[in-house]
Amino acid sequence: MIFITAKFRVLAEHADRWPQIAAEFTEATRAEPGCLWFDWSRSVDDPTEYVLVEAFRDDQAGGAHVQSAHFRTARETLPPYLAETPRIVNATVPQEDWSLLGEMAVPEGR
Repeated sequence: MIFITAKFRVLAEHADRWPQIAAEFTEATRAEPGCLWFDWSRSVDDPTEYVLVEAFRDDQAGGAHVQSAHFRTARETLPPYLAETPRIVNATVPQEDWSLLGEMAVPEGR
């Protein structure tokens, strides 16, 4: 799978509304057949920073994502709300879902 994590620093006056601002893009991406997940989180240290964790089935699905109409629209409509260019980590990993964190295993039946 293609695993991507990106950090978006949003202008302070738009930070509380970022989930709504990005909602159309988020919903359209989640509906892509090759999207495994597309999840936003807000930093606990910086209220203007949102972290996007996304994954796509393979290179073909990742390519379809960046060629989609909603991605092109997001490239035009989202940057005016940003304080800086988002930062990204993009990697291909040989798995199809999240692995369990064995070092913090929760006992069965809990």
